Amino acid sequence: MLRVDNVVAGYTDVDILHGVSIQIDKNEIVTVIGPNGAGKSTLMKTIIGLTKFRGGEILFGGESIVGMRPDKIVRKGMGYVPQERNIFPTLTVLENLEIGVFVDRGCLDENLGEVLRIFPELRGRLHQKTGTMSGGEQKMVAVGRALITEPALLLLDEPSSALSPKLRDLLFQKIEAINETGTAITMVEQNAKKALAISDRGYILEMGKNRFEGEGKSLLEDADVRGLYLGG
Repeated sequence: MLRVDNVVAGYTDVDILHGVSIQIDKNEIVTVIGPNGAGKSTLMKTIIGLTKFRGGEILFGGESIVGMRPDKIVRKGMGYVPQERNIFPTLTVLENLEIGVFVDRGCLDENLGEVLRIFPELRGRLHQKTGTMSGGEQKMVAVGRALITEPALLLLDEPSSALSPKLRDLLFQKIEAINETGTAITMVEQNAKKALAISDRGYILEMGKNRFEGEGKSLLEDADVRGLYLGG
């Protein structure tokens, strides 16, 4: 579904990624982990077209999306939820979800029910200002807006960031539920143990390069990975 091959990218004159390669197949959950500054969020932004691309290739559905505008990439079936600034706090839940269907206004009524099935917590909050909601509820709105167009692939950047342990566990359950609908998921996540436990495969980046890759559970059991990245 997605192939990132030897990508070099960054911001202005500074490269953050130095030849990163990952692959996501249909219906997979793939997690990218690594220390701070490894280039994880930059990788997500590069895939969706928000950084300075300098080399390599990105194929989505077999087609190159290098140089394509983010809205065009979304139209092709990719959703993206950044770590921060991922909602419009002065707008209601419903208005936030409506923004997600700018690519196809006709899909709102059809797909709103599916979003509310995954996030029933939002059902009675559609007319509430999103800025007055808890952090976990806001994260649900952000993910719901990305889901409203039924993306084939969903990119999540630190989805559990700043959430309580209870809400974090709930969000991971939601991620598995989304994947069960047929949506492939690629996420950057600091809660590496939990993320890898539900992932088909994982990649570990360090200093903008690939360091380890493998099945999620295999990485959890790898002694080097545990010692270097998972706290032993």
